[in-house]
Amino acid sequence: MGLLWLITALWAFSFSLIGAYLAGQVDAYLAVASRMALALLVFLPFWRPLPWRQALVLMATGAVEIGVMYLFLYHSYRYLSVPELLLFTIFTPLYVSLFADLFNRRWPRHFWAPALLAVAGAGVIRWTELSSDYWHGFALIQAANACFAFGQVWYRHQSQASPLSHRARFAWFFLGALLVTLLAAWLLGDWQKPPQTTLQWGVLLWLGIVASGLGYLGWSFGSTKVNAQQLAVMNNMLIPAGIVVNVTIWGGHADWGRLALGSLLMAAALYLCRRQG
Repeated sequence: MGLLWLITALWAFSFSLIGAYLAGQVDAYLAVASRMALALLVFLPFWRPLPWRQALVLMATGAVEIGVMYLFLYHSYRYLSVPELLLFTIFTPLYVSLFADLFNRRWPRHFWAPALLAVAGAGVIRWTELSSDYWHGFALIQAANACFAFGQVWYRHQSQASPLSHRARFAWFFLGALLVTLLAAWLLGDWQKPPQTTLQWGVLLWLGIVASGLGYLGWSFGSTKVNAQQLAVMNNMLIPAGIVVNVTIWGGHADWGRLALGSLLMAAALYLCRRQG
């Protein structure tokens, strides 16, 4: 659980960095493909040949969880502000619970209580007035949430029977993510809007090497050490963390009463997870 908290703190910077320095300035397809290429470079030294079926499964996991997810996420910045985007991520725990149940061929309804409580807590923190484009943005974020949730649960499911080290898996994982994002950039990207400034390249280096490369390795490893409901709730802990970062560094505003109440609800969700896990 401690590792998931550490990665949550690391990722708390990502939404504001993308919104402030990349969204609308750098083509979304090129930004995502660059990020995946940088993350893959981190793990290339650990690459190992695998049976083709195992390699394809790992590549497909990365393609869905990271590649397709980021394509949806970056496009949502066209229609949503950062607060709206954070608001719409509150449903990720429900997707995690759903896919965990499906993978385990079960339907234990009481396990949904922590996920619903986490959604309620995040909603209290992040509910805000919505812009006229929010339905389009909402659909994009839900697609991103579903991809991310599915990939997390699928990775956990694979890890139960695989002796392969996590860092060796991630070479194949990010190869799958890179291939799908490169294809999207080639077919749909605006090559007239590449990263141009030192700051933009610096943000991409941070997002690619640290947030994506090291971050997803830590998150995926941590996800195998907790139960599915703890993982579901931890997906929403990014919201209070992101708000604190936005307020302290980017001068944003927060309703501290709502932040405290929402955080208490999510803490209660984690307590339920411990009892049920």
